[in-house]
Amino acid sequence: MDILLFRTVELLMVAIVVAIIARRLSLPYTVGLVVAGVGLAIAHTGDAFTLTHDFIFDVILPPLLFEAALNIHWSELRDDLLPVLVLSTLGVAVSVAVVALGLVLLLHWPVAAALIFAVLIAATDPIAVIALFKDIGVKGRLRLLVESESLFNDGVAAVLFTIALSWAQTKGGGAPGSAAMIWSVLLTSWGGIAIGLLVGAAAVVVAGRSVDHLVETAVSAVAAYGSFLLAQRLNVSGVLATVAAGLVIGTLGVRARPGRKSLLSERARDFMVAFWDFAAFIANSIVFLLIGATVAGFTFSRAALATIGIAIVLVLAGRALTVYPLSLPFAASRWRIPYKEQHVLWWGGLRGALALALALALPVTLPYRGEILLTTFGVVVFSVIVQGLSMPLLLRLLGYKPTASLAPELKNASMAPDR
Repeated sequence: MDILLFRTVELLMVAIVVAIIARRLSLPYTVGLVVAGVGLAIAHTGDAFTLTHDFIFDVILPPLLFEAALNIHWSELRDDLLPVLVLSTLGVAVSVAVVALGLVLLLHWPVAAALIFAVLIAATDPIAVIALFKDIGVKGRLRLLVESESLFNDGVAAVLFTIALSWAQTKGGGAPGSAAMIWSVLLTSWGGIAIGLLVGAAAVVVAGRSVDHLVETAVSAVAAYGSFLLAQRLNVSGVLATVAAGLVIGTLGVRARPGRKSLLSERARDFMVAFWDFAAFIANSIVFLLIGATVAGFTFSRAALATIGIAIVLVLAGRALTVYPLSLPFAASRWRIPYKEQHVLWWGGLRGALALALALALPVTLPYRGEILLTTFGVVVFSVIVQGLSMPLLLRLLGYKPTASLAPELKNASMAPDR
């Protein structure tokens, strides 16, 4: 226990130093964490922690998903719900098809292995994307599109991963029919959403009966983790359950519209936002440090590096064929997505901890598990470091002007494009 506590404090100290340096150098915080994690691994420190599926799913994901959903305004999301749903559902399907087909044709992977990798890597990860956009100060509609799409397609990818893995394991003994698979997807998705809505509504009612901001915030913590764990126990989507719970509590409590009475006290609303912001900071710090430390422990052969390179190209191509073609139908409507925002949606489609969690969840007996795991880590590291480092430059090239460029005292200032 003493060693575990010591390592936890050690990781937090590293995270603090990285945060200070990243702000001074105007670099994305998540990139610094991954690099620092590699340094920790080389120095043989931080070995008390292990990056596992259960650790990411049960400890890291709930606060990150809940905090992101809590800060989304329902009225704004409702206005852009159609393009968000198209990108997060049909877009995931397009990306999966491109990556899977490419792996089969170029690398001659079995269809089952290619499909599993394509599904787990298809969705943009809110852990990485939201952390990056917070760092560089993006707000407004662009941030809403990125956050909302990543939250929803996170849940879609997790659901499809379960279906794909089940198919891969049973195809030798008779795979389920298309009707059964569609029913499974609908049940898993809507079951998770239903649980999240119920838990979120119950949490708001319970918290509203108290005037103690600490009690009200504690109720939100129970809702965040409780909705996730309950959904997982019932074999439905825990990711969508936590997102739904966060949206309900944010809409009815934390971010009630002007003129409408909030069910939470004013002090609780301010404290709850600050609490979950801090919780997300801690979760981000730990997971990205451990990603760097874990990758540093891998041995990458030339063949593995070539596979990772091809996978990166396929993932970027799949993302491009998701964003640009699916934005065309909205070009003449009120949902029009400007080209500069499409560029950000494409290059800002980072992959992160969810893909790693799904890869780590693969059975050890699954064919190509090692290749899938190694390739996933390679794509995630490229995504966080290369795309993360270049994202501020891309925004400047597209005409976005950060106010005081990541200065600590102005980190919450919005970033608005030139018109």
